[in-house]
Amino acid sequence: MSLIHALQILPRASWTQLSTVLGAGPDTLARRWEHLTAGGYAWTSLLIARRGTESALYAWVELECTADTTAVELAGDPGTLGVHAVTGGADLVLLLIAPDLPALDSYVTGRVRRLPGVLRARTQVVTRMHNRPYRSRIEQLTPAQARLLADLSALERRDGARARVAPQVTELDRRLVAELAGDARRSAAELARQCDTSESTVRRRLDVLAAGGALHHHCQPAPRFSGRPVWAMVTAQVAPPDEPGTLAALTRVRRTQVITSVTGPHNLAVAMWLGSVGELHEITAGLVRAAPALRITGTAVSLRTYKIGAQVLGPDGRRLHHVRPDA
Repeated sequence: MSLIHALQILPRASWTQLSTVLGAGPDTLARRWEHLTAGGYAWTSLLIARRGTESALYAWVELECTADTTAVELAGDPGTLGVHAVTGGADLVLLLIAPDLPALDSYVTGRVRRLPGVLRARTQVVTRMHNRPYRSRIEQLTPAQARLLADLSALERRDGARARVAPQVTELDRRLVAELAGDARRSAAELARQCDTSESTVRRRLDVLAAGGALHHHCQPAPRFSGRPVWAMVTAQVAPPDEPGTLAALTRVRRTQVITSVTGPHNLAVAMWLGSVGELHEITAGLVRAAPALRITGTAVSLRTYKIGAQVLGPDGRRLHHVRPDA
């Protein structure tokens, strides 16, 4: 787990860089990572978070449906970043990504609502994403180890910023992201061969996109084997004058993975990974203690997670494969 935590801080660090922090040889670390990824126990992934000056549009969709067959269908779509069978008033909760509102409407009305077994779909557009998805960490490194990696990460960001240009997404960028969605640690040499370009061009384009905030890296263990196997969503209401203080308090709660402002009957939706179902009561009470202006309006717990980001999970909770994103 310490290797996964290290890659959450610095996803494309070399094994030599990581060996100086983790106290194991580069070959040993490479073999450990190969075991984890080949078995579907962990992965690294890269997605587009921004196109030029435009951020991606996200939405939560609650479905009443025949859950299993519908979930399998939707997990194979490039626009779904989360597919969860849940308790409560819905059968499935989806996290969608789209370039704009017309594209979101086209997908929901032309694809989701037309699937056999779908009875009802309720869409809530995310008006603001207050933290990036998959940012929560498993906290296995010592503080000293984490600081060393954070310093390396900060150095890389400063180096990239010196050559920064406006991060307009090119056709090559889209091809690179499609290749890296399944494994964000693929080498520049391998990407250059796959995309018929040079290694220096690959490195330059990835540096430009990263410096401009256009890329979203993440490294994640399969939840069932992470110590936090239970996905949960909490919906809540907070008055607009109380939002800044409430959101600041929520972002300090470690288990809150995704905090979103949304349209609809409530204005906040918070997703998280928990160690057990019993923790949901504890975490909701903690949220209210941390943010007294918060009014909890609903909770849901995932019975099964079919997809996280670009990764499709099997019934045993391990990664099966990834879906190439429509970048």
